[in-house]
Amino acid sequence: MKPVLVFFALFFSIYGGAQQVNQCGIIIPPKSLQSKFQSVYEARSYINTMLDSINWKENFTVQEQNGINNAYATIMNNKRYIIYDNDFLENLDGAANTKWASISVLAHEMGHHYRNHLVDRRGSTPPKEIEADYFSGYVMARLGATREEAIQGMAVIASPRASASHPAKNDRLDAISRGWNYANGVNAPEPTNTPDPAPQPQQNPPPATNDASWIYLYLYGNDDMTVYLSDDGKTYSEAPLKTSQPFVFKFDVYKYGWMRFGNSRTAKTFRLNHGSDYAIIWSRRTNSWTVVPVP
Repeated sequence: MKPVLVFFALFFSIYGGAQQVNQCGIIIPPKSLQSKFQSVYEARSYINTMLDSINWKENFTVQEQNGINNAYATIMNNKRYIIYDNDFLENLDGAANTKWASISVLAHEMGHHYRNHLVDRRGSTPPKEIEADYFSGYVMARLGATREEAIQGMAVIASPRASASHPAKNDRLDAISRGWNYANGVNAPEPTNTPDPAPQPQQNPPPATNDASWIYLYLYGNDDMTVYLSDDGKTYSEAPLKTSQPFVFKFDVYKYGWMRFGNSRTAKTFRLNHGSDYAIIWSRRTNSWTVVPVP
């Protein structure tokens, strides 16, 4: 069975007259008369912008699936997916009266991938949802949303009561607010089972310290550069590296990842292992860039 983390369940019942809720008590927004969210291309654009805002390179397949009243993150055939219902996002924006609502849903699903929630195949739990909410608030701040805009979508749809799989509304709004505060330099550490370093302004959300799938890549040089990363050693994507900060990423679907300095089959390929740090340095002996493990 494929692992799935859902923001909203697929089946729902009628609750309190015209109000619809899912089996976890999440409120389904009513049908909107305005169309604000356009297509999978717009969703992909939002996700790319969010990835750029936190300097995280990840390959998501964004797939529209009409009629599910849902948005969720999953891994199928060793590929990452974010799947959403276009009508659902339109209705949410209409109910929240802001386009930030649909963006926050996509950010929440990214958070499930970012925090490695899918590989245990146990589905949604309140701690996982809190971590994804925190991530959503963080990304909304990096994109320029106010705290009120960051929480508006959840304020409309979250249940006031907790369930076995999802937290109560107040807890979710608090997690989003803490993520938003963290992105703005306020001391509000990300929820985790192990202590994280004290937060600093404009840092990426810290990965859990016991998550061995994270890889840190450090560039030592005077200029920024672009390298190419791959999950499977076949398809490579650009990854911009800055001398001012490490590039943080993970390959949690496969056992390790690959890196090249050029996007060609003849380019030298370096294998990067989980739970390791690497430095990119200039070798005067070979007159070229090379990758070395950091002890």
